[in-house]
Amino acid sequence: MTTSLILVMVLGALAGGSLVLLLAQLRPAHVKLDDAFDRMTPARNRTLAELHTTTAGAGSKDRLGVWAMRALPPAVWVRTPARELALLRIPLARFYGEKLQFAALGLLIPPVLGAFFTLMGLRLPFVIPAIAAPALAAVLFFIPNYNALEAARTARGEFRHAMTAYIDLVATERHNGAATRQAMESAAEVSPSWVFRRIAEELRRSRFSGVPPWDALHALADELILPELADFADIMRLSGAEGAAVYANLRARSAALRTAMLSDDLTAANALGERMTIPGSLAGVLFMALLLAPALLGMLTGT
Repeated sequence: MTTSLILVMVLGALAGGSLVLLLAQLRPAHVKLDDAFDRMTPARNRTLAELHTTTAGAGSKDRLGVWAMRALPPAVWVRTPARELALLRIPLARFYGEKLQFAALGLLIPPVLGAFFTLMGLRLPFVIPAIAAPALAAVLFFIPNYNALEAARTARGEFRHAMTAYIDLVATERHNGAATRQAMESAAEVSPSWVFRRIAEELRRSRFSGVPPWDALHALADELILPELADFADIMRLSGAEGAAVYANLRARSAALRTAMLSDDLTAANALGERMTIPGSLAGVLFMALLLAPALLGMLTGT
């Protein structure tokens, strides 16, 4: 009797939980209008305040960068890699905060080292840390610029590789009879890669804003310096605006991209192979020096 009662209670609990989950799924979702408009609005059309000065939940770099953007003149930043930051989706406030943190680190390192040497009994002149601190701060101030440029270069390479697969997918969709926009959107939903997500996001915005998808992708390519995406947008414009058959053009473009990437990889491999010969050559020179050193020393000393 007790076992039957427990079984009935468990089944009742499962049935009640299933009913609650079902009702929760059927309940209409409450969408925040500001989030919806953010998803619908292209990033390049948002204001600086909307993009980079939101401090809710921001880290120390973001808060420091927001303060710097408000307090310091724009000339302080010399040159901001805006396109690279947009490609990497790094907020401008975070980038400026990181620059200030690197500069502060450069200001602190020479005095700390000077104090350490003083404790060790090696007293340095005051002028050395006084000159080294601002010089090191100026050098470290530009480290985030270099990091952003290198990361953007790597990201563009990844984008280039992903575009070959995306172009093939769009060509397959068009060959199967899908419309131009449908082919582009379906192909962008295939992979969870950041490249596919970025393209899908731009296509979604173009649908809401009424902009042709090829124009939206071309604007994104011009903004982020992505020539492969611009070429693809030009091909799709022929298909959407003029109704041309673009399957062969897409496959040819994909093959050309692969050939270009293979050529670049071979060039990089050859350059790496040439650099690898340098350590071997240096090792040979050192070995010869070790062999000749005793004889040379004997000649110089007369023994």
